[in-house]
Amino acid sequence: MKTDTYRNTKQRTRILEILTQTDSHPTASWVYDKLKPEFPSLSLGTVYRNLKILEEQGLLNKLHAGSTFDRYDAMTHPHAHFICSKCGALYDIEDFEFPEVIEKVNAQSRHKIEKVSLNYVGLCDKCLEKSKESA
Repeated sequence: MKTDTYRNTKQRTRILEILTQTDSHPTASWVYDKLKPEFPSLSLGTVYRNLKILEEQGLLNKLHAGSTFDRYDAMTHPHAHFICSKCGALYDIEDFEFPEVIEKVNAQSRHKIEKVSLNYVGLCDKCLEKSKESA
């Protein structure tokens, strides 16, 4: 974690606060919309730069969820995500085997796992219910 590389700013602090207070895995644009009233001179570019810094510092993860825009997650411990292939909903899935799997792979190989990314893709409960209704 490189927390001392950058000077802390109010905008970056607020971005992290907003991300830790939601489980919606928002886009940079969503973060920008939330902060714009508080910081009228804020630009979307500033939000992207700060998100990148927070990611470099290990304080959030950037998720490549198969959509046009990356999404962000302040929950940095290893966990999986479920992505709905129909509506794009993205949910955390706690997988309690991750720590054991990471330890096993590290012990059985010459690797050192630093980060795990696992996405399950399918239909969320709402889309599944809608597809049953229309069938």
